Amino acid sequence: MTPVNRPPVRVGVFGLLGSGNLGNDGSLEAVLGHLRTAHPEAVVDALCGGPEAVTARFGIPATRLHWYRGEYRTASRTGAVAAKAVGKLLDPFRTAAWVRRHDVVIVPGMGVLEATLPLRPWGFPYALFLLCASGRLSGTPVALVSVGAAGIRRRSTRTLVRWSARLAAYRSYRDAPSRDAMRAMGVDTSRDEVYPDLAFSLPSPPAGEPLGPAGRAGPPTGTVCVGVMAFHGSNDDRARAGEIHRRYLDGTIRFVRTLVGEGRTVRLLTGDGVDAPVVAAILDAVESPLVTAAEVTSLADLMKETAAADTVVATRYHNLICALKAGTPTLALTYATKSEALMDRMGLGAYCHSAREVDADRLLEQFRALEQHAAELRGTLAERNLVAARQVGQQFTALTAALFPAAAPDRAHDQAPIHAQTQAHAHDLREAQ
Repeated sequence: MTPVNRPPVRVGVFGLLGSGNLGNDGSLEAVLGHLRTAHPEAVVDALCGGPEAVTARFGIPATRLHWYRGEYRTASRTGAVAAKAVGKLLDPFRTAAWVRRHDVVIVPGMGVLEATLPLRPWGFPYALFLLCASGRLSGTPVALVSVGAAGIRRRSTRTLVRWSARLAAYRSYRDAPSRDAMRAMGVDTSRDEVYPDLAFSLPSPPAGEPLGPAGRAGPPTGTVCVGVMAFHGSNDDRARAGEIHRRYLDGTIRFVRTLVGEGRTVRLLTGDGVDAPVVAAILDAVESPLVTAAEVTSLADLMKETAAADTVVATRYHNLICALKAGTPTLALTYATKSEALMDRMGLGAYCHSAREVDADRLLEQFRALEQHAAELRGTLAERNLVAARQVGQQFTALTAALFPAAAPDRAHDQAPIHAQTQAHAHDLREAQ
């Protein structure tokens, strides 16, 4: 049988996609762009959080990740608790059946191996474990591509994440601290590589004119984009989540109010639907026509906004990526090592401020320094973006070599490179927990 007569490769993509997080959907967009360019014959579908949204936007069939639609809502009534329990029993069979229908499954980017935001072990960590275990049992390779990871204190979550990583056939990370975290959790990372976030492969917008108060193009006005987040700390901060959020919000409001007092135009950016209350709180507190909220539905929208700004101050990880990729001097309100690693990679490591301890005076001082060095930083970002784009291209080349070998027609032979890699990790299955 010749390669022309072989059936098309069946590729599944998996994750909290279509659920309102622009960063997650941006990672999916990057992988789909690669598949459509390098492997146009591939048949692609998704197992994801928001199947309707994924199908509408990306044009691929999609299946709901969990049997129970209210998986990520707190179950208080008896019926909801019972339905969630039933879902936990059915999801292993649903996941296994979906995985078996594919030649390979890709988890595109995202922080799937971390708990830097509040996370329940029996939500997504459990779903990821089911995916990776199903892949190992059925012989379908599961690839974790440029994913984020971080140390996890909670034993149940850490166990699920560790075994998910061990059972995956291919792993790469979006930064070195992610690989270090998995090594510290007992995963053999000797064959795992580090590449930039997949979003660096997305098209960059042309440099735009600064946006006026109503979002219209106009003469330079010193526009500052401020990316906000419904930030309540990490999974380990639940006891003081309210205090952390109040401090973050109060500091951000003071910062925005000072900029407005100087006649600066401020554009508020989000990265997830849950951020809307933070935007509303800032608009109510500042009450100025100089402060407006951008309507963004994709990373492309975020990049256009940040490209049109003079400077950016942002919290969400993919807000930072969009601003840096657009070449705009950026100050990061960091809540996890991934943000600090990203800023270091892009040459702006000096411009980080803790989102947990927002000090408006100190933040303003750092912001002034950012503006003073803006021209120099734009040059640095231009150079670093070229490097990042080249490295993401290398990631896709490595992914193709591992998952799409153009050798013999039968599936077992085609997947030999992947199975050779997974055999190196086979001893993990025999280790005691």
